[in-house]
This record gives sequence, C-alpha cells and structure tokens, in this order.
Amino acid sequence: MYCKKKKNDSGKSAKNPRDRVPTYQYNMNFEKVGKCIIINNKNFDRVTGMDVRNGTDKDAEALFKCFRSLGFDVTVYNDCSCARMQDLLKKEKPKLFFIQACRGTELDDGIQADSGPISDTDANPRNKIPVEADFLFAYSTVPGYFSWRNQGSGSWFVQALCSILNEHGKSLEILQILTRVNDRVARHFESQSDDPRFHEKKQIPCVVSMLTKELYF
Repeated sequence: MYCKKKKNDSGKSAKNPRDRVPTYQYNMNFEKVGKCIIINNKNFDRVTGMDVRNGTDKDAEALFKCFRSLGFDVTVYNDCSCARMQDLLKKEKPKLFFIQACRGTELDDGIQADSGPISDTDANPRNKIPVEADFLFAYSTVPGYFSWRNQGSGSWFVQALCSILNEHGKSLEILQILTRVNDRVARHFESQSDDPRFHEKKQIPCVVSMLTKELYF
C-alpha cells in the first residue's frame, strides 16, 4: 500500500485560510489529502510456487476504511502482476510506502526485556533537493526476516498500523505513529503454532525515512 501526497497548488483548503502551515511541516491542508493506492495480492501465478495469501483481504479492508477516514481518495487493486505494479508506481508517483511482506525466512525468537552541529553549507539551497528526498518506507519487518499474518484477522503490521492511525492519525506526526506501531507489533503479538519451529516468535517493523519535514494527516 502506498500514498501520494496532494500537491500544494491543487485542491481546496479544508481548514481556515488563515491557518498557517509551519515551514517545517508538509502542507496537508486539503479536503482530500491525496491518493492512497492499496495493492492487495492474494493469488499468484502457479509458476511462482506461492500459496494463496489468506488474510490479506482483511488487511485491504482495514486499510481502505482507515485511510478514507483520514481524507484520502482510496483505490484497491487486486492480484497485480509485477508489470502492473510498476505501471502504478510510474503513474501515481507515491511518496509514502507501507509494505506488508516477508523479507526473508529468519524467525525472531525474542528476548526477555527489562520493564554536534554540521558546518557544511549550501550555496543555493532553494534551487535543488536530493532526488531521494521526501520518501518514507514502512516495512512490516526487518531485512531477512519473516512477516506474520493471521488468516482470520490479517497481518500483525497492518492490524497495528490501522489501530494506531484510527486512534491518533489526526494528532500525531507520522514517525510518532510508526514508532507506536513498532511498539504495538513488538509487544502485543506473538505466534502460536503446534510446530515448535514457528511457536512463540516475534516481529519488529522497520521504518526508513527520507522525509525533510514533519508530516501530519
């Protein structure tokens, strides 16, 4: 699932025109915040050898309701090929990515836990920004590790993400939200399996941010 922020020169302000957005925040002051594209891949080509992703429809439904309530135009695309996903990325040019997927096969056993200025200058900072600036990637797990999904209730990551967004999506900054998602997944979820190899395993999401301002929905 990914989101595209609304450009500052389009749409009507949803708040009082006198409300000034601080320069250190992205301007999200619109009736429609932007577009939210949900790619819900449940069934795969037989040649991939991948099983049906039962539970993913729960994730898609929860994300749809959550981001629509935050003011996004939401569209769901089901069972997209690689080419189709690439087309969507090129067309929509998203900035925020929320990715529920395994990143390897390692399993997290968990552990018992106890309860200077930079002198570089820019000759003309207004002319250019880095190509990779203003992106955010929120992964359901860290590189190399398995990502858990319940067939009845959906994935741990999306359950936590939607829960925190529903509670605090209009009040907290995006990195505060995702930090709470990390905590929710880390502390409130643990696998239960008859197979000891998959019993009592944990998971921690991973956030990679190149945002240059604070982001509030």
